[in-house]
Formats: sequence, C-alpha cells, structure tokens
Amino acid sequence: MSISSSPPSSPTNASPISRTVVLGSTSRYRRELMERLRIPFTVEAPDVDETPAAEESPRSLALRLALAKAKAVAQKHPESVVIGSDQVADLAGHPLGKPGEHARAVQQLRQMRGQTVIFQTALAVVCLATGFESVDLAAVRVVFRDLSDDEIESYLQAEKPYDCAGSAKSEGLGITLLESIDNDDPTALVGLPLIRTARMLRQAGVKLL
Repeated sequence: MSISSSPPSSPTNASPISRTVVLGSTSRYRRELMERLRIPFTVEAPDVDETPAAEESPRSLALRLALAKAKAVAQKHPESVVIGSDQVADLAGHPLGKPGEHARAVQQLRQMRGQTVIFQTALAVVCLATGFESVDLAAVRVVFRDLSDDEIESYLQAEKPYDCAGSAKSEGLGITLLESIDNDDPTALVGLPLIRTARMLRQAGVKLL
C-alpha cells in the first residue's frame, strides 16, 4: 500500500556505480535488508533528533525523519548516495515508536490488540553532489489479533523486540500476533521497502544488476 511518492528533485547523469552508497542507519534489520541487493555500501549513524513535533501525524513524522537522516549523513558524504529511512506505527493517528524496554512494549501491544495499525515506513535517497533527492512512503496495514496478556508476555520473552516500532517483529515470532498484512513492498514492515529502495538507487545512478 503506497501513500505517496515524491519524484527526484533533480535528475542525475551520474554513471552507474560512480558513487558509493551509504545507509544512514544503525538498524541491523535495515543493514540485513540492504545486503540482499548485493551492492557495496557503508553504514553511518545519523545524528537526528527523533522527537515528534506538536500535532505531527505519524506519516509526516516518518517522512520528515527519513529525509533528515539522509541529509545529516549526506553532509558528511556529499559525493555519496545516501539512504535514510524511518518507521512509525500509526494507531488511529497516534505514533508508536520503539518501546525500548519491556513495560512499554507490553503497553503498546495491549493498545494494538484487536486493532488495525498502519506502519508508516518512509524512505529518502539523497546525493548532494548531483542534487538528487527523492522521498517515498510505504504504508503497511496490519491487523492484530485480540491478544491475551499471556500471549503478549510469551512473545516479548521470546523475541525481546524493544528496538522495533510498535514492538512488532513480523519477521520472527511476531507474525503469530497478526490476522493480516496488506502492503505492496514486502520488506517495508521490517523497516526498509526494498522495491522502492532499488528504484530510487537506480534513479540516483547506482547500478544494481
């Protein structure tokens, strides 16, 4: 399910593989997904304040942070093609971020049981040297089962998904928490929509195949 797509702000004439690729994220999940593309890339942590602005929607927050992360890393690597991404769980317009610890994860999952949650996964690709900038959003509609407290506790003890938005680690045991997943980019729920990533990297002049 795609919400919106912003075309590149400026086309690039860069020749294929003429620029290095940097993933502006310390997420091990995004790094593992990037490895599927089989291209060389480096990883650097973006120095970005992730505090939501007043009245900011989950969708707007994810888009803003993805672009901010890409731009922050691009300032250090102006000749590189930089990828930034952010994911926010959207429960009826309220953002749910990474729980960080057990009690918060329990609270999040209790809020989400029996509910539909939209995981807003934003992606930005930037190259300062060529003026390339593209932003997109993959929205994943997830319906949670009406989970019991025992199921929530068993899941959290098994997976400890405290670094996942909304405590939902669908690539593991978290898949058993769900009734359905609806999206058009299969890896978006894990944290990096690879169909969009591949398209935007090609637009930026990176050869994938």
